[in-house]
Amino acid sequence: QVQLVESGGGLVQAGGSLRLSCAASGRSFRSYAMGWFRQAPGKEREFVATISWSGGHTYYADSVKGRFTISRDNAKNTVYLQMNSLKPEDTAVYYCAADRSGAATTTPQRYDYWGQGTQVTVSS
Repeated sequence: QVQLVESGGGLVQAGGSLRLSCAASGRSFRSYAMGWFRQAPGKEREFVATISWSGGHTYYADSVKGRFTISRDNAKNTVYLQMNSLKPEDTAVYYCAADRSGAATTTPQRYDYWGQGTQVTVSS
């Protein structure tokens, strides 16, 4: 079993930055692919970014490409999402997720473990 705990959310003005962290329990973290998803009120959960177990492959949603960066530190069992040039439409609850296959994927059904989420609010 893997437990994921997100942190770093908050309220920021448009154009600002936030860095989300997701700390994972367990020694298997380094073999998992990790992803970030988000869900805005009244909308379905959507893919944001993913990174393979080695960090060698990353993929982003078109809506965040060039503004967000996913990274991981396997020594710290932590994955990060650096969010720059934030927009009001980025407002959502952000979730991290772990996929035991290790391959970066944009499909939420492929992920085995999920965190509780952290709120990000971007004011205009």
